[in-house]
Amino acid sequence: MLSTQFHPPVVFAALLTLAPFLSAAFWPRSLLLARQLPLGLRILAPALLGLPYAVVAGSNGLFRWTWFVLYTLLPVLITLLLYSASLADPEQHGDWRDFLILVFLGLAVDLRWFEPAWGPGLAIFNKVLLLDAGIYGFLAIRQLQQVGFDLRLRLRDVRIGLLALAIYAPIAIALGLALGFLHLHAYMPPAWHVLLAWIFTFFFIAVPEELFFRGWMQNLLERRVGRGRALLITSVLFGLAHFNKRAAHFNWRYVLLAFLAGIFYGRAWRQERRVGAAAITHASVDTLWSIWLR
Repeated sequence: MLSTQFHPPVVFAALLTLAPFLSAAFWPRSLLLARQLPLGLRILAPALLGLPYAVVAGSNGLFRWTWFVLYTLLPVLITLLLYSASLADPEQHGDWRDFLILVFLGLAVDLRWFEPAWGPGLAIFNKVLLLDAGIYGFLAIRQLQQVGFDLRLRLRDVRIGLLALAIYAPIAIALGLALGFLHLHAYMPPAWHVLLAWIFTFFFIAVPEELFFRGWMQNLLERRVGRGRALLITSVLFGLAHFNKRAAHFNWRYVLLAFLAGIFYGRAWRQERRVGAAAITHASVDTLWSIWLR
């Protein structure tokens, strides 16, 4: 998030943006604080997510009222819809409002609807702010169960994540090389480079995507269509979400490999319903790909 501009307003905005994400991930009890607020404040609290945009855009001379209103009111609308879903569907079988929000958030990120609001190199703010809105809505307000968004990793999370990697990697490498999608690079970067790449990928790519696709989508679909179908549907959607990655046209090779990856990520999450386990597999796959196989 800070790779392009390090001046104080951007750093301050980054801290504001990361605070809801990291507090929910490492201190899940922080979600209880929101539930103790009066209802009106509970619904209006996510309007504060408009502040990071105001700080970043204002410091770069890109501030537009339309974008500020969107980043202020959209999280409130998401919260209001999920609050109404919690009343209409207290058993959490999956309400139409749950799936409407998932579709909207998925398309907004995948099709980059709101990224023009940000300056060069700062579009990741958009992804994390929408993630914050989802975390607040689904976890603090909807109180969706069995999500597993707890990044205080356990040894078992590591074992599950690495086992899924060990099974998926040979399949993906063989298929990817055969399809001409992967290209092996005999390159040995410094260990710190690999570690930093993995950490960045874990927090800003793997965790957000695993929380969205597995913790929310697969979790809710299981209540509607069962475990097997939920895993298949989520994996198909995860694959399709990569249709425009690294290509100007429909990248069917990427879609196929992402679909297969989704099966293994989904199984890693499902084993003990832990986002961290699936994110370990996901981050490891992406790091191996970006350094040695792209």
